[in-house]
Amino acid sequence: MSKYSHEFKLEVVKYCLEEHHGTENASKHFGIPSRENIRQWCKKYELYGTEGILKNLKSSYSGEFKQNVIEYMHTNHLSASEVAIQFRLGNANIVLKWERIYYEEGPQALYEERRGRSKNMSSKPRKKKLSKDTEKDLIAEVQQLRMENEYLKKLNALVQERIKQENKKK
Repeated sequence: MSKYSHEFKLEVVKYCLEEHHGTENASKHFGIPSRENIRQWCKKYELYGTEGILKNLKSSYSGEFKQNVIEYMHTNHLSASEVAIQFRLGNANIVLKWERIYYEEGPQALYEERRGRSKNMSSKPRKKKLSKDTEKDLIAEVQQLRMENEYLKKLNALVQERIKQENKKK
């Protein structure tokens, strides 16, 4: 769900375009922290009318479309937000994500479906099976370390007691 309703966005855009107020003034008047949102709404409204402000419900794009968007962006030297407006995408973040995939993994990676949890993930982490000998050795080592720890605690207590007695004598 969008943070701002369609009606609210339309009201802000009309305030800017019809009443000739700037994005800074509109930001203060409507209590919107980012002027960039207002600028994008106005640009979409100018290009596509009231439908431009509606949230784009298409959530899946073909690999060919993604590749064309990225290549168009680079051949025309456009920013991600300009391309998102031109291709009627939700926002610039999706274009930036596609661009990252394009350069890190190549154009073919855009054709892969990436939504959701990967199929090889399980709900519980798997425990590694140890051999009986290794398990026995680890148990023996833990017991040895526990004994050493207890010995050192007792030694420390004796030393502290001796220091207390020496301080009392003085």
